Amino acid sequence: MLLTAGCVSVGPDYELPELTVPTVWQEGEDPALVPAEDEVICWWTLFDDSLLEQLIEMGRQSNLDLRIAVARVKEARARLGVAAGENWPAVDAAGTATRQRSSENGLSAASGSDTVYNVGLDASWELDLFGRISRSVEAARADYQASEEDRVDVLISLYAEIARTYFNLRTSQARLAAAEGNLASQRQVLDLTRSRFRNGLATGLDVAQAERVLAASEAAVPPLRIELTRAINSIAVLLGSPPGALFAELSKPAPIPVPPAQVTVGVPADLLRQRPDIRRAERQLAAQTARIGIATAELYPRLSLSGSFAFEALEGDDLFKSGSRALSFGPTVRWLLFDGKRVRNQIKVEDARAEQALYRYEQSMLNALNEAENAMTQYLQQRDTLAALERSQQAGRRSVKLATDLYKDGLSDFQNVLDSQRALFEIENQLAAARGDTVINLVQLCKAIGGGWNPAGPQDVSKENP
Repeated sequence: MLLTAGCVSVGPDYELPELTVPTVWQEGEDPALVPAEDEVICWWTLFDDSLLEQLIEMGRQSNLDLRIAVARVKEARARLGVAAGENWPAVDAAGTATRQRSSENGLSAASGSDTVYNVGLDASWELDLFGRISRSVEAARADYQASEEDRVDVLISLYAEIARTYFNLRTSQARLAAAEGNLASQRQVLDLTRSRFRNGLATGLDVAQAERVLAASEAAVPPLRIELTRAINSIAVLLGSPPGALFAELSKPAPIPVPPAQVTVGVPADLLRQRPDIRRAERQLAAQTARIGIATAELYPRLSLSGSFAFEALEGDDLFKSGSRALSFGPTVRWLLFDGKRVRNQIKVEDARAEQALYRYEQSMLNALNEAENAMTQYLQQRDTLAALERSQQAGRRSVKLATDLYKDGLSDFQNVLDSQRALFEIENQLAAARGDTVINLVQLCKAIGGGWNPAGPQDVSKENP
């Protein structure tokens, strides 16, 4: 008991490294981004799309990658229990019945056969004098916490991927609608051109050009339908369902959601608290620091208490009599005196791994800042692109109407009609894609700042069913 009271844990004690983090974002001046200290938890509700919210919830319950991550948390928690179990004595119960015969020509004078009965308990307990066990528990606990952060990282990525694929689906539908609208307009122009050709007011070249433009526009439709089908199938797989399981529900056209006027992005220091990849890297550093202590403890002696109590007899009737009792008890000291510097080199190995873990922690913070800054810039610039394309669409529609009217009145060449149609088709296709890219970039921004979960809430899911 005196030895146990004097136990110490060798090796370095872990201290959280201090990272230098900027105080403001580079894009913090834009009114669309609010640098308030707020947690972007259920960011998908910003789009006011009930189907998207339903898909997010279904993914949280059924996604197989998330279930794998939950299973890894359970594994890490069990490993923590294994490490903590070394703090307690190990007790074995055993019973034997051995039939033996001594050689008549051996060293022993006695000869003959007999049966030996033995039943009892063996116990051993290592006293953690220098912290080998406590450091093992410390490392296992940090590994368990890192596995939980990995689960959260999978969760955030899942939410973002479901939303991104859903918006790709809506973008494909919008591009299809724009293409079909332009096809209807081009068919009307083709009918007009054929009518004018029959009346001698247009040439066969005009008809051929109109047919060529219509056919080229029709050829752009099948790839859009392929993208739509891929998005529907991808969402089903993300939700743990066979491809096509949600085709009837998702194939119904719906508009691309409109992003909010303002988005709360917090401050750069929030990334340390919100980004699970940073938190995971920090926990991995803590686990590796504890492993230095585990390796260092091998330089010091190990003290174990062991003992046994048994009943042993040659006759079964005498097994549990008082005279059949046998016991032993005593300490065991083991101290490695020479190993060719194996232990000291192992300490250097663990120390070098801790250094690597520290650099990975610092690099994860830099990567997070880089992703957040890039996501903000991309989102803001995409909003400007969208506004410019909306103005271009309005001008393009006016251009098509004016060119068609002038052509009907014989005041303009048919080429102007074709050029304006092609330009409008391209602009509307770009506009639909830009609307989708805007909301997708917002999703990427929410993911980059660690949105999608509550870092202050309970996260232990090792005992929960996914």
